[in-house]
Amino acid sequence: MFKIGEALVGKGNEVAHIDLILGDKNGIVGQAFALGLTILSKGHTPLISVMRPNLPAKPFTLVVPKVSIESMEDAEKIFGPAQAAVAKAVADAVEEGIIPKDKIDEWVIIASVFIHPNAKDYRKIYHYNYSATKLALKRALQDYPSYDKIMFEKDRAVHPIMGFRVPRLPRWNAPYLQVALDIPDLERTKFIIQQLPKSDKLILEAGTPLIKKYGTKVLNDIKAIVKDAFVIADLKTLDVGQVEVDIAYEEGADGVVASGLAATDVLDKFIYEAKRLGIYAIVDMMNVQDPIEKLSSLTELPDIVVLHRAIDIEKKEEIRWEFIGKIKKKFPKLMVAVAGGITPETAPIALREGADIIIVGRHITQAKDIERTAREFLRLLGTDIDQNRVHVE
Repeated sequence: MFKIGEALVGKGNEVAHIDLILGDKNGIVGQAFALGLTILSKGHTPLISVMRPNLPAKPFTLVVPKVSIESMEDAEKIFGPAQAAVAKAVADAVEEGIIPKDKIDEWVIIASVFIHPNAKDYRKIYHYNYSATKLALKRALQDYPSYDKIMFEKDRAVHPIMGFRVPRLPRWNAPYLQVALDIPDLERTKFIIQQLPKSDKLILEAGTPLIKKYGTKVLNDIKAIVKDAFVIADLKTLDVGQVEVDIAYEEGADGVVASGLAATDVLDKFIYEAKRLGIYAIVDMMNVQDPIEKLSSLTELPDIVVLHRAIDIEKKEEIRWEFIGKIKKKFPKLMVAVAGGITPETAPIALREGADIIIVGRHITQAKDIERTAREFLRLLGTDIDQNRVHVE
């Protein structure tokens, strides 16, 4: 048997983070236990957890410090409250039935323990490490987290130290509003971004004119204002697809756009490279007569396809709404975006046809009240991911 558990409990310098493995004494965990106890690493001396000197808990538990022990003060924290906390948590886990009583001489545990060098309060060190160890044991023996838990949380989660959500576009959260930042004026663009409401439904697009004037480095300027925004680089790539993906990726792009007019080989390389790097590949079908035929010619599909009516012909040409349903029927895994003069009046049409993303430029960016206008569209899209949500384990 080989089980893995993890838990973080507490706050401040005394915060506890436990990683542990639990398994048979005669298996790979037992081997790791023996090696850990006999092959020492400077600053990370392992020790058997005891509730007091000469009274270890069972299953025998090896405490391994994560942070280098640099002084006797550091050593006292590990050999005192942390060691005792882990041992007491193991003993209580047996008493409470978390660990079966008949396994205490068959299993061993290895617990990796974090103690901040600036931790001072021994009571809190004990308190937090006790709770984290018992929770990690419980999780290990319950095979936590389940697949469903991971899938539910992966696009909602925010790592507390990183401080911002990793930007993705989960399909279950569609539809989205993509704001096309097409004005080739960086200061005006920054002002627009600052006026936009915060929303999990919002995508920012560094438009082609903006990128042509400032280069892909403008992506970094956008990210500096909103770290957790999903930012697309509208490159409209026609050639050297792989190279252009790399350039945008290095500047922080979460998605890149190629023109559907590009040769199939160019698009194949563009899509391959974007997916290799873990960012979204987007193909803009502006002036492509048959988007379905073009998509069918590709080795691998992009993540998003854009049905786009050019600005210069908005008054002459209708958006091809019918292609939304046709594309989604033929390629059900594709997300479909629509662009070109979208207004609060036409957006509902796109949404009824099944659009996953509505792309709006001038109607928002040139509005007198940018926030109010953006909210007009956001109200059509449903609630944010975390609205009214209380995070519990």
